[in-house]
Amino acid sequence: MKRFEITQNDADQRLDRFVQKVAGNLSPSLMYKYLRKKAIKINGKRAEGNTRLAVGDVVELYINDEFFTEKSDDFRTIAYRPALSIVYEDENLMLVDKKPGVPVHADDHGSRDTLINHILLYLYEKGEYDPKVENSFTPALCNRLDKNTGGIVIVAKNAAAGRALYEIVKYRQVEKRYLTLALGHFERKEATLKAYLKKDSKANMVQVIQSPKEGYKEIITRYRVLKEGKGLSLLEVELVTGRTHQIRAHLAYEGHPVAGDMKYGKAAMNKNIPYRHQALYAYKLQFKLPADHFLSYLNGKEFKVQNVYFENDL
Repeated sequence: MKRFEITQNDADQRLDRFVQKVAGNLSPSLMYKYLRKKAIKINGKRAEGNTRLAVGDVVELYINDEFFTEKSDDFRTIAYRPALSIVYEDENLMLVDKKPGVPVHADDHGSRDTLINHILLYLYEKGEYDPKVENSFTPALCNRLDKNTGGIVIVAKNAAAGRALYEIVKYRQVEKRYLTLALGHFERKEATLKAYLKKDSKANMVQVIQSPKEGYKEIITRYRVLKEGKGLSLLEVELVTGRTHQIRAHLAYEGHPVAGDMKYGKAAMNKNIPYRHQALYAYKLQFKLPADHFLSYLNGKEFKVQNVYFENDL
């Protein structure tokens, strides 16, 4: 039997979801069987899986030790101090400038040199996170960027902020802007592009077409040309819809692939491009929150990355 006292970072989540986090080797079907048999209790009493946990509740699990999972502290095995470029930080969240080439999470090769591990080590060294103290919470990324795309990543430092930030991202209460260098010069210096996109998960690519078709989702991309020269255009881009590889695929479909992009561009087109990664950066964001929001102190604030590496190359 294991006993967990619910903390602020555990509270306001369903019992079944809490159990799945602390007993990750327990299948959902067996978990609900144990709930029916009263082997999982709150404050010594039978509980339903949808019961919301409150601070101070005591959860008891009368199940075998083999079902419990230890929280990983692999981040501590990074052989050097955390390398982070922090745009903003407070008690609830961090905005981190992820550099191109850095994966946000472990890839198929199992590398521990990831953005999230650097963040966990940073917070651990500050005394703001200890996996041995937390029951179910781990600081988490609330948005993601491709490995080879740079820019601002939002990090939740506590559970309440995590819930709020996931909703903010989901309901587009944060406006994000990207800088990119695209090949060629645009006839229209400012436009809203519309098309349809389908994801091929196996190939990790997307296909863009102009007209609606079953299996394809609408994409809307706004751009504004900031500067031109050397056969390239510096754009500020807004994603009205947020689909996989949308900017890269949509601009390539329009005949202007992102510079350095070998997936949606062609090697011959990039032979004189000096970048190892696609020249795409999530460089700016601004929160748009109601006055009564948990994070309302961020409303209207704009955060921006300084000195995007390709910004002044034209």
